[in-house]
Amino acid sequence: MRKKVISLVILSALFCAFNGTAQFRWGPMLGVDITNLKYKQDLITIDRSVGFATGVVTELMFPGIGFGISSGLYYEQKGASLHLGERTVWASQGYGKERSYLHYAELPIHLRFKWARMSGLEDYIAPFICGGPTFGILVGHSNIRALRYAAGDVGLSVGGGFEVLRKWQISCNYTWGLTYSEKTRLLDDFSAKNRALSIQVSYLF
Repeated sequence: MRKKVISLVILSALFCAFNGTAQFRWGPMLGVDITNLKYKQDLITIDRSVGFATGVVTELMFPGIGFGISSGLYYEQKGASLHLGERTVWASQGYGKERSYLHYAELPIHLRFKWARMSGLEDYIAPFICGGPTFGILVGHSNIRALRYAAGDVGLSVGGGFEVLRKWQISCNYTWGLTYSEKTRLLDDFSAKNRALSIQVSYLF
């Protein structure tokens, strides 16, 4: 019993220290994406597409060491244009160039390092780098009947950017899909993973 009490006291002290030192901020985000679908085989031509993202981002930073966690919840449009008509198996069904839209609710959980000790320069501009997993839930798609869609998507993101005047953040991230996002119904092994280059602007309160 005594050990449990001591453990609870230690955990409480750590929690209080955590709350006292960590700085939590949040704010709106707008972004533009250049997205693609990477299929296992090069059977058809695939064109990149321009999408967008919007939502709320969060940042939890530990003053003095420059490390923290960035997260949030936002909507993101991904996908690409598929030239299904290049193959008889789909051209015979009336398919041509099809735009495959994929709409996700995204939850990133990224580690972040921000240069916060630059002799006062960080009050005006502070660079940062970040990376980690991104989890997506599919909330809509273009419903191309030749395709089957996965319910979600897991990706790995890396990137960086800079903070201006301790409020505005401009970042650029690249995300590799780790799980398949869609596959064709007629060719079981013809599946694709998401690829996305994102440029985002956020304002943190």
